[in-house]
Amino acid sequence: MEKFEIIKEKIDLLGDKLSNLPSKPGIYQFKDKNGKVIYVGKSKNLRNRVRSYFQTGKPQDAKTNAMIRHIFDFEIIIVDSEIEAFLLEDNLIKSLKPKYNIMLRDDKSYPYVRVTNEEFPRIFPTRKLIKDGSKYFGPFTDVRSIKQLIRSIRTIFQLRSCDLKLTENAISRGKFKVCLDYHIHKCQGPCEGHISRNDYINNVQSAIHVLSGKTREIEKILEDEMYLLSEKMEFEKAAVVRNKLQALRDFSSRQKVVFTDFIDRDIFGFAKNDSYACSIVLKVREGKLLGKRHYIIKNAELYSEDEIIAKTIEKWYLETDFIPAELLVPCEFDQLEYITDWLGKRRGKTLSIQIPKIGEKKKIIDMANANAEYTLKDYLLKLNRKDQVISKILLSLQRDLRLAKIPKVIECFDNSHLQGTDIVSSMVCFENGKPKKSAYRKFKAKEINQNDDFGVMRETVYRRYKRLKEENSDLPDLIVIDGGKGQLNAAIEALKELELFDKIQIIGLAKRLEEIFIPDKSESILLPRTSSSLKLIQQIRDEAHRFAITFHRKLREKRTITTELVNVKGIGKQTALKLLEVFGSIANILNANENELLKYINKQKIESIKKHFQSVDNNNLILN
Repeated sequence: MEKFEIIKEKIDLLGDKLSNLPSKPGIYQFKDKNGKVIYVGKSKNLRNRVRSYFQTGKPQDAKTNAMIRHIFDFEIIIVDSEIEAFLLEDNLIKSLKPKYNIMLRDDKSYPYVRVTNEEFPRIFPTRKLIKDGSKYFGPFTDVRSIKQLIRSIRTIFQLRSCDLKLTENAISRGKFKVCLDYHIHKCQGPCEGHISRNDYINNVQSAIHVLSGKTREIEKILEDEMYLLSEKMEFEKAAVVRNKLQALRDFSSRQKVVFTDFIDRDIFGFAKNDSYACSIVLKVREGKLLGKRHYIIKNAELYSEDEIIAKTIEKWYLETDFIPAELLVPCEFDQLEYITDWLGKRRGKTLSIQIPKIGEKKKIIDMANANAEYTLKDYLLKLNRKDQVISKILLSLQRDLRLAKIPKVIECFDNSHLQGTDIVSSMVCFENGKPKKSAYRKFKAKEINQNDDFGVMRETVYRRYKRLKEENSDLPDLIVIDGGKGQLNAAIEALKELELFDKIQIIGLAKRLEEIFIPDKSESILLPRTSSSLKLIQQIRDEAHRFAITFHRKLREKRTITTELVNVKGIGKQTALKLLEVFGSIANILNANENELLKYINKQKIESIKKHFQSVDNNNLILN
């Protein structure tokens, strides 16, 4: 279908909604025919932005044209400001993972430096961000450098490394004693009151300046303090300050100087290789390179350089609190004015976004691009090595199980229930030896309402592949059934009924001896415990078991919390749960032998249950 016809079709479909769009800032979400969100965007003017996708004369890239084909509906959320729009868009993209949005990923997690929100703050590295008023600096890509930074800061400003809950009240009561750090002059002993809270907080503030890259200001303060103490003839105190100043200068001298004008800048770089790209940000504070952060983009062929740079800028400043005076970027990008306004409001001052073409700043952009290119090559090398290892394991699995083709996509099934109640099944999917969680599925038994493991397995497998067959979707290369011959045969029956048995490879894995059962083979296969093939199958089976158990527990907890048992006088949630675990249902509890019930509750509670449910039954309430 030609572009003009597609857009005309969409206008016919969405015309009323498009004509009623408000000229206000907000978020828009495009949806496909199944109601799934495929793209999330933001705009200062929702009316102009959303309608621009459906203008026949406007040129669109291949990705946008492909997306427009799949738009069948949209929703908007009106917000009050650009900041709200950026935050809401980021949260929606993280939670919904729309197909056509750029996904900036880290190939690993990075640590931050945390300054705690305490009376006597601590400074330490962490990967966990807690919203309790603490300040965070980073992220830092080099773990070794962050440890060195923390050591330097603690040495220069003699901050505590302990995790004592220091308060002025506790210190005045003599609750704590100084440790070795005090005696070797690495801490000034706030725990025993050897330094006042105000002086300690001043040291922490100085450390924060260093973490922010503001060493010149602290150097000047320490230098003035040293000279003042010297003039007062307080030479010992002056010597302590001198040592701090020297340590700070030594630390500062190790940082790479890239500018001599002492302006704070962030420099963005970019590199692309087929379906992968890498964007990078170099942090320059007071002219010195403090660190870098990179993002990996998959399916990069769908996106232009300017789209990726714009999204990198957004993501970076949603993660970090500090916004410098100047940003250097390698290319122009959409919504430049929008992003400039947003960052300016957050900063409280104007800022400059520049695209240098010549001179010193262009050389720095080239350096950022070179860093992005190296990082991308390193990532692809590691990825290639991982793929080679996985390929070897899959080839081993094919050989060991005598499969007709390599099992690149494996689906595994497991059942979970408790004495025939809350019967559920799980299906997990592994692609190229790695979990593909978006393809995981959960099933509640519909036809089976008793403890029939074979029947549940047959029903689940039938439902799964009946749907794939109806949707004409790709089938897995291998099915793994958690269980022995009985469960395997039940699954095979389902596949035969669907006329799929000859199209999918299937095995069963019995847990007791880790025996592998293959259709039409009387003898099981026992792989060595150290076999990479067995370890992969076990990993897949264990993941299916975990997924099933988690689903079953949620259902059980929900049922237990809402059960009529908790309304019986003297029966709490824990007792109700225990009774349901043992007897399976309220009906079974009421029909149980009194001696059996006495193992778990006393006579008084038994009478309370019977009396309660007599009245319940009289009112025609369902016993669950």
